[in-house]
Amino acid sequence: MVTKKEIKLSFVIALWFMVLTFPIMVIKVNTIKHIVIFRWENLLWTGIVCFFASLIWNYLLRIKEEKKKSDTKDDIPIVHRLLQNEKFRIPFLAAICLFAIAYPFVFSMYHTSILISALIYVMLGLGLNIVVGLAGLLDLGYVAFYAVGAYAYALLNLHFGISFWVVLPISALLGTIFGTLLGYPVLRLRGDYLAIVTLGFGEIIRIILENWDELGNGPRGIGNIPAPSFFGHQFNQHNSVIYIYFVVIALVLLTIFFVNRLENSRIGRAWIALRDDEIACEAMGIDKFKTKLTAFALGATWAALGGVVFAAKTSFINPMSFTIWESITILCVVVIGGMGSAIGVIAGALVLILLPEYLRAVAEYRMLVFGALQVIVMVFKPEGLIRSIRKTYKFEKTKE
Repeated sequence: MVTKKEIKLSFVIALWFMVLTFPIMVIKVNTIKHIVIFRWENLLWTGIVCFFASLIWNYLLRIKEEKKKSDTKDDIPIVHRLLQNEKFRIPFLAAICLFAIAYPFVFSMYHTSILISALIYVMLGLGLNIVVGLAGLLDLGYVAFYAVGAYAYALLNLHFGISFWVVLPISALLGTIFGTLLGYPVLRLRGDYLAIVTLGFGEIIRIILENWDELGNGPRGIGNIPAPSFFGHQFNQHNSVIYIYFVVIALVLLTIFFVNRLENSRIGRAWIALRDDEIACEAMGIDKFKTKLTAFALGATWAALGGVVFAAKTSFINPMSFTIWESITILCVVVIGGMGSAIGVIAGALVLILLPEYLRAVAEYRMLVFGALQVIVMVFKPEGLIRSIRKTYKFEKTKE
């Protein structure tokens, strides 16, 4: 039940918000007729909405605090329960597979296209999850490796006619090389200093692409980038979107497989140890520098692969496709989805990329709603939508 204290607090907040928004919500100046219109009904609705929103907010915060005090063990997210339960695992995965296969044939080309964009961000998020979620390194220049993959495909196809499938492994190698070259001089830094240097690297790459006309036509970009072919056969526009969709699905599954194997490997456990306590990690004999460098290089590899798919999907790229905001969006995917959680990153990418598209019906308020939902997630689910679950091992006595 809602307490009297919460009602009183919500009333005060509503009044205060009405005062703050009065010039925006009430006063409207008609510059043509030189009159001022007062929209008092807007002020009333603002107060009502703020009052009930505050009531709900305070009520949920109280439930969260009570739950924190009463719980003796952490709750396991429902997705992890379904995957751990042998009875439900196969039907759950089968339902997802059937939905993924049927999606482009049931929904329109527009819906398929935006889902492709979301799946590209799944790849990028899983790659950045290695760097940020597992190794604990804040990388704000991740978009630079994304640009390396996209421009690798565009330039190699433009000058040498190399196809999508040949460029894919080449771009992965280029991503690894660029990740190593960046990581080698900067990974001795930590925390905010590392973030600032990686941010600078991302901006350097974008500025080079903007000003080096001979390389990639500068701000004009590169157009007519072909979509991937099927044994030399090019599809029409509609079928090409469907084909790219299944190519991205295959790449996402490959990414999930590799990231999962890496997380449970020796190097994955070293990343997690490094994230939790660098000093203890080094005391255990783990080479801190090599471990960080491996994380950076592998993360860059998946970013480059995502860049190739992005170039093939859009058929046009320019430096403005790779701004700092792209890095921030990918970082938000990881943080809101759940750092260190592959399932969480997938959920975060689908929510953060698809939600703004489906809120276009309320174009004036969609970013406001989107921002509010992000705040709600960070307050009530600070570990992300689907948090990471560490594996536990139980030792049971065998009956003799």
